[in-house]
Amino acid sequence: MTARNHHEASPLSRGTDYQRLASRFRPIFERIEQGALERERTRALPYEQIVWLKEAGFGAVRVPVEYGGAGASLPQLVQLLIELAEADSSLPQALRGHFAFVEDRLNAAPGDTREKWFKRFVAGEIVGNAWTEVGAVKIGDVITRVSRYNNQWVLNGTKYYSTGSIFADWIDVYAQRDDNGADVIAAVSTHQLGVRQSDDWDGFGQRTTGSGTSVFENAVVDEENIIDFSTRFKYQTAFYQLVLIAVIAGTGRAALRDISQEVRQRTRVYSHGNAPRVSDDAQVQQVVGQIAARVYAAEATALRAAEPAQQAYEARFGTAPDTEQNANVAAEIESAKAQVAVAGLILQATTDLFNALGASGVSQNKLLDRHWRNARTAASHNPLIYKERIVGDWEINGKEPPFVWQIGNSRTAA
Repeated sequence: MTARNHHEASPLSRGTDYQRLASRFRPIFERIEQGALERERTRALPYEQIVWLKEAGFGAVRVPVEYGGAGASLPQLVQLLIELAEADSSLPQALRGHFAFVEDRLNAAPGDTREKWFKRFVAGEIVGNAWTEVGAVKIGDVITRVSRYNNQWVLNGTKYYSTGSIFADWIDVYAQRDDNGADVIAAVSTHQLGVRQSDDWDGFGQRTTGSGTSVFENAVVDEENIIDFSTRFKYQTAFYQLVLIAVIAGTGRAALRDISQEVRQRTRVYSHGNAPRVSDDAQVQQVVGQIAARVYAAEATALRAAEPAQQAYEARFGTAPDTEQNANVAAEIESAKAQVAVAGLILQATTDLFNALGASGVSQNKLLDRHWRNARTAASHNPLIYKERIVGDWEINGKEPPFVWQIGNSRTAA
């Protein structure tokens, strides 16, 4: 197949009318927001809320219109995730693995298998992820294995940080083939006895993302769903980061919403304040104004950072390899810059909000600290210091960023 025919056979998701698209989901976001505080307080997982999104077609917004999806661009997906994160920041993070797998299928070569996945997404099926192994595993090693057993492919292993998988119909598992040692992605159905999941994530933030341990014991995998990792879409690391950036920016919007409401309703004033009502106090207004500016900058940064990833996606089906490579580099560098900038803006905003309140602002009933905890947790997934170094090395030396990285025990440790 020529590059031209390849392109023609692959309708692309270049974008749609955003307001019309968002209007489909905003009533659901409002319902999600209504119970978010209580879910945080009781650590109740949002099973029902995920179903609302599935039934509304949220998981298919990136699928091309020609296949029944919404045809949204990546910046539009990021904007939707920011709005969802304002309602409940755990939900877009729980769907992070799903949208990454959708993106990988969007970048896959056209064919029956890809169309089958598009139909699943449009039908409301969602995908979780299970990539990270903990314990004695050394960096670069993969203990989870795909092998032949009783004339079928099966998966065995244990993963942690499997965010969102407890809600999912499928899990995107990073594993290694027994027969040839190749690194693969195994898309495993959760509707079988060989898959066990636990909500044992113990972080102080993002407590209801459904992140925890997934155990696979002879879980059956269809051969067509064993995907060579070398074919994975190139801007995957940038994409994963864009979702986290959206989570953090949306957390900032939620913090701004809550502090504005708290100040608006507050009746107790200080004798050395500046007005008989807190809402008229110029210094308090300044605090909220600074928070609003930081949230504005964070959201604008998130949307700008998504543009090169969209360009990389479109270039995937073009005829200019250099254009695609440059877009992939830009996607990684700009997402790294955005991570540093957005994390700093929102961590500051979620700290400063307390300057507009008195001691009552730290009440457990209000749980205003959840915004800082959630932003801090999302910002900790990929260490900021390494992103800063990568950006600096690019700016100084023109060194391309790593497109894939791993975590594990050091090979030089005793």
